[in-house]
Amino acid sequence: MTFAPRTWVVGEVVTAALMNQEIRDQFNSFFGAWTDYSGTFVWGAETGTAPAIGNGTIVARYLKVGRSVDYIQRLTMGSTTTYGDGGSNGNYYYSLPAAPVTTWSGHKTQYVIWRDESASLNVLGVGAVSTANNANGSLRQISTPATASAAFWDSVAPFTLAATDIMYHHGRYEAAA
Repeated sequence: MTFAPRTWVVGEVVTAALMNQEIRDQFNSFFGAWTDYSGTFVWGAETGTAPAIGNGTIVARYLKVGRSVDYIQRLTMGSTTTYGDGGSNGNYYYSLPAAPVTTWSGHKTQYVIWRDESASLNVLGVGAVSTANNANGSLRQISTPATASAAFWDSVAPFTLAATDIMYHHGRYEAAA
């Protein structure tokens, strides 16, 4: 992960260790492995009862270079997954790995795919980065060719969720720090 560069002072002795930290390590972080945040990932609801993944799976990974964050999230529903209250009472949100800048709040810039396995149906759309719902911000709401404007993500929209269905999100945004 990148960090703030060192401020050098006149007359300072440059050592191999300092050069490695300031140049090699910074450069290598651009090409490093993505960081898993599945363990801290939050799938929540703005109101009502929150969903729970149960025996489903969550894969959430990111790469942060400077203030640019690339992320992927994949939730696969299991037989014991619960979906909260459903309907517009449970508008879902998905946590992001780093807090976004507040000026990005509400911009629909993130791609989403929902896969209804039983119907072999993909629903494509875009989501909005928000600074609400989670300390690191969240991805929320959907716009699809069918809705053309923001609508809720919940247990019945864009289709009724069931075991083996998949919610896939990926995107890039500017982090606050």
